[in-house]
Amino acid sequence: MAILEVDGVTKRFGGLVAVDAVSFSVEKGEILGIIGPNGAGKTTLFGLISSFMPPTAGDVRFEGRSIVGTPPHLLVKDGLVRSFQIVQTFADMSTLDVVTTAALVRRPMREAIEYAAVILKRVGLAGKEFLTPKQLSLQDKKLLEVAKCVATDPRLILLDEVMAGLTLAETEAPLAVIRDLNAQGVTIVMIEHVMPVIMRAAHRMIVVNFGAKIAEGTPQQILEDKAVKDAYFGDHIDA
Repeated sequence: MAILEVDGVTKRFGGLVAVDAVSFSVEKGEILGIIGPNGAGKTTLFGLISSFMPPTAGDVRFEGRSIVGTPPHLLVKDGLVRSFQIVQTFADMSTLDVVTTAALVRRPMREAIEYAAVILKRVGLAGKEFLTPKQLSLQDKKLLEVAKCVATDPRLILLDEVMAGLTLAETEAPLAVIRDLNAQGVTIVMIEHVMPVIMRAAHRMIVVNFGAKIAEGTPQQILEDKAVKDAYFGDHIDA
């Protein structure tokens, strides 16, 4: 059963078509990867799905209901949450306070504080509850961004390049968290440039170039697709 349906979604900024009639669906319990060159329209697509901006045309449905025009904070309450490519935190708040703020979506204050501590331990940030985000390593900042999403009790998470800037060794911790979330029934859509990670994590992938979807399939099918190689990988792929 599809938890998310993107139907002919287009976004124009004046004469620029940033997203061009993109359609795809995401099955409940799936990890879907979205890849494409820089500037291909991937993050804009996330903005349309999460209602941070309205589409010029097309529809987005979450659990069978159109969510176009629904304020993002209401989508979070409905179970759809997104991360951001540039980590969004309050620099002077403790990590516990940051995650507590997210947990308040569904819980009263005392319960939210307790739940935030559980989530920090779950993502590997135990012992860092009273550090501020600016005191964290880049890897831990990425884990904090995931923790904020998890604290809202989502059914679908949109992850925008949570591995960006990390070494392959550093990606292991967030990848383990993502797999654990998925094993517990959370559906995940990931934009990612770290190809060895997305190839290992995703059940299925779509490829976007110049705002349009040019391919869809399993990671192996994507690797073998000539149009994808031409648009994204070039002649050589190291995955």
